[in-house]
Amino acid sequence: MDRETRLAWLVDHYQRPRHKGALADADARVPGGNPGCGDIITLYVKDGTVSWEGTGCTLSQASASILAERVNREHTSFEDILAITPETWMDLLGREFADARPQCALLALGTLKAAVKTVEMNRTLKAAGHTDEQIKELRRETEGHWALRSSLSDLPSNRVRNAG
Repeated sequence: MDRETRLAWLVDHYQRPRHKGALADADARVPGGNPGCGDIITLYVKDGTVSWEGTGCTLSQASASILAERVNREHTSFEDILAITPETWMDLLGREFADARPQCALLALGTLKAAVKTVEMNRTLKAAGHTDEQIKELRRETEGHWALRSSLSDLPSNRVRNAG
């Protein structure tokens, strides 16, 4: 696809997003964000169907729309979703756009992978005998842990230490 066609494709997905909106009773609802750009998305997964909600730059929102469209159209398995590499996704979106804003280009992919892992973990916990309520409580506890860890990793001293 040439540059002009790819740009038109991205803008079309931004202006007329596909599969946008919450899924009722989703198996997973996972938020993601890019504080540097102000992008915010939430990915929903239910029975292999993906939808999303969000606001942000053209690239992040178009990427979410394209990802949801492809996964839903191709009935992509969880295994195949987890196998999508950042490089492959950035190539699909167009390196001339994605390389300038990789965090924006990859936000939806990373968030979808987190949603898939959430669904897989919930299935494992159910198979081990946990109830839905117990799983929700475990999720609440771990969300607090990850929020604290994320806040600590944003401290300047940790950014330098984690850079290498």
